[in-house]
Amino acid sequence: MTKPVCLVTGGATERMFGRLAEMFDVIRAQGVTDAVLDAHGDRIEYLLSMYHGGVSGAMMERMPNLKAISNYGVGYDAIDTPAAVARGIAVTHTPDVLNDEVANTAVLLMLAVARNFLADNAYLKAGRWAAEGEAPLSRSVRGMTVGILGLGRIGLAIAEKLRVFGVEVVYHARTQKDAPYRYYADLTEMARDADILIVITPGGAATRHLVNRQVMDALGPDGILINVARGSVVDEAELVNALQDGRLGYAGLDVFENEPHVPQALIGMDNVTLLPHVGSATVETRQAMGDLAVSNLTTFHATGKAVTPVPECRDL
Repeated sequence: MTKPVCLVTGGATERMFGRLAEMFDVIRAQGVTDAVLDAHGDRIEYLLSMYHGGVSGAMMERMPNLKAISNYGVGYDAIDTPAAVARGIAVTHTPDVLNDEVANTAVLLMLAVARNFLADNAYLKAGRWAAEGEAPLSRSVRGMTVGILGLGRIGLAIAEKLRVFGVEVVYHARTQKDAPYRYYADLTEMARDADILIVITPGGAATRHLVNRQVMDALGPDGILINVARGSVVDEAELVNALQDGRLGYAGLDVFENEPHVPQALIGMDNVTLLPHVGSATVETRQAMGDLAVSNLTTFHATGKAVTPVPECRDL
């Protein structure tokens, strides 16, 4: 019996390919390119998109038999979900399994920035401790107010982890949550009252440049901005300007607007800690994400229902 065709874009693991091959005829590709669509478009029934690969409505039109798109990751803003819903295509993602590690990364960045750990590491390795004496003092986070932008699954995990550091947690979201933290309906007002702003809201058009010049100015010259969400949420050009002008004090960033390209200006700043989008990048978490991404497709093929559909597709 002929197996349905599954297109896998990006660097899936052999563990993932092995499971997929049991049920599907697997096509490997770096992206949903014209060449792939010309050769296989009308045969593709399932698509597994690795690392936030884009899937547009125009691409879906060239895959007329597409039934489901599995996104490897919790954020799915690179997929035209309204177009998928209109065509009856299920879109899935991998929530929950990465909450803990992304939350850990947010806290790690916060502490690394406040305590100046990377600069201190460089200070020691350059021989300056022996030659010049003790490194400059850093800052304690105890007693600070930490504003969380977005209080979904990961935001709640971050808030829970922050409890042990003696900080006050507040948050801004589209709607007030049933949570034991002070809610701000206005993001700029929260930034003005906060010492640290942690960004963990979904990406996409609705949140593009939500953290703008006004928000950065409100956070202020001693403020710390941490972004573990999407690069698009922060106006990167304004961020560079704010840091250069001293209107914003510090930043810890795991995500950027044009990944993997990072502005040279940010790379050259001592008050900025940068990571190459590794928030969920542990062996254990990535394996769990891969298992769930595959299970979404195999379960959908077997039952017509995915394990973790995105909210827009729960009724499909």
